[in-house]
Amino acid sequence: MHSQGPEVSVVVPLLNEQDNISPLYEQITQTLKDKYDYEIIFIDDGSSDNSFNILADLQKTDNKIRVICFRKNFGQTSALSAGFTHAKGKIIVALDADLQNDPADIPDMIDKLNEGFDVISGWRKKRHDNAITRLLPSKIANWVISRITGVKLHDYGCTLKVYRREVLEEIKLYGEMHRFIPALASWSGARIAEMAVNHRPRTAGKTKYGIGRTLKVILDLITVKFLGSFSTKPIYIFGGLGLASGIGAFASGWYVVYQKIANDFPINRNPLLVMTAMLITTTVQFILMGLLAELLVRTYHESQNRPTYVIKQILESTTAACPPKSSQRS
Repeated sequence: MHSQGPEVSVVVPLLNEQDNISPLYEQITQTLKDKYDYEIIFIDDGSSDNSFNILADLQKTDNKIRVICFRKNFGQTSALSAGFTHAKGKIIVALDADLQNDPADIPDMIDKLNEGFDVISGWRKKRHDNAITRLLPSKIANWVISRITGVKLHDYGCTLKVYRREVLEEIKLYGEMHRFIPALASWSGARIAEMAVNHRPRTAGKTKYGIGRTLKVILDLITVKFLGSFSTKPIYIFGGLGLASGIGAFASGWYVVYQKIANDFPINRNPLLVMTAMLITTTVQFILMGLLAELLVRTYHESQNRPTYVIKQILESTTAACPPKSSQRS
């Protein structure tokens, strides 16, 4: 007797991968067909080649396939978000369509998930990519992300990951933030593990990654850090910056007065006076920004009745307490 939904949902975002779709489908099917009740969700992220027609033909022959087609290219994060939203499985697997991720790794990752973890992140330990344009920027990015988020992983950029459904339900994705899902999940109390996976060279199609995406990753990392550390208390960061600016203004202003008293240097000709005025203005602006951010955060949480915490489990007695017996007179 099957449950209402499949056990495993495989989410595959793609863009112009017409030569890789059929082999990938065959590999996923061969890996999962005798082990799990599963579905495959392909998200066509605005392909301009024959990808959609190939997907449509596959869907006609296999009812385990669902195809989501975007009107234009919205990016990998949006494609994954759509796949996660439409997935019905209790376990959700994400992998790229370029055949560099190996579907044969999925069962081992699911077994690892069932050891009590909430997210299993793939680690492309032996990568087959260009050393200058892909490997070096990736190593630097992974080191920076691990240090800033506090969630230490060797490979944030590997799309092959396995998630429990309830973890993804708590996460909203924007920009290029799909690579930060483990960090976002960890901040909600999820247990994260990393597993070395097979990485294969690309044999067809063109890569969609490049050094140009590094800037987007850096900007999204700033957003993730802010959301993780200050999303419910923005006054701490803006107030802290305002306090630092105020200390600088006080020190600069004091030195202007000191130069006037000790050296009779005219105040109106001292360039530090301009710096003092600028720092005072910056102090006021940072504090006001912090107060406005506090108002926005509180409006956001209260208008949606959204709590500032995530509950994993509640244990309580199902038997109502009996009211105290009234004393009886003899």
